[in-house]
Amino acid sequence: MRFPAPLIRGRFLTRSKRFFSTVELESGERIIAHCPNPGSMMGLLEENAEVWISPAQNPNRKLRYTWELVRIGEGLVGINTVLANRIVEEALLTDRIPGLTGYASIRREVPYGQNSRVDFLLESGDKPRCYVEVKNVTLRLKDFAAFPDAVTTRGAKHLAELANVVRSGGRAVLLYLVQREDCTGFVLAEEIDPAYVEAARVARAEGVESLCFSCRISAETIALDRALPLAFRMA
Repeated sequence: MRFPAPLIRGRFLTRSKRFFSTVELESGERIIAHCPNPGSMMGLLEENAEVWISPAQNPNRKLRYTWELVRIGEGLVGINTVLANRIVEEALLTDRIPGLTGYASIRREVPYGQNSRVDFLLESGDKPRCYVEVKNVTLRLKDFAAFPDAVTTRGAKHLAELANVVRSGGRAVLLYLVQREDCTGFVLAEEIDPAYVEAARVARAEGVESLCFSCRISAETIALDRALPLAFRMA
């Protein structure tokens, strides 16, 4: 996925009310950028960290910029949760996700279950319907990508819905998309949300599949990169 316009470099100052971030541009001007990440952003809010923001495509939008990337250590981390589905969709359309290839139809935001919408529904005449739920991951614990970074009752609900899909004869896949390059594997953050981790264990026992991929990130593009092993818990 290529950013539609060149990103602008600055440095992070503060985040407030979850969706507002103060950034100082290289010119010295301080601006308020939209923060498109409702999570805790644990480990990403380092004062004076290098950040990259995008200019608004709509000239009438109240906030003229959106925070897209932050440099943590040597690498960039994508903080925009809205982009996760776009990155996955691009990979699905180009058959770059092993195990999720060969489907004739790929649909987004399809209603299912109890007032839920699945991120992607993959269909082909000779295969069971495949329901794919995408979770954006930015947290790093030791060398592992980890999810979630805050309590998520919505995430636990999605796991239950996916388990129901499998019971009904369909296929269900939970895809964790890690918008960073510096992780060697993936774990569930049990110390942050034990209820979510328990729901994930139940879903796995029911046959819900899990995949995890890191991203290749630059100030120009973000793309799905390599599969990460799922340990589910740190040794």
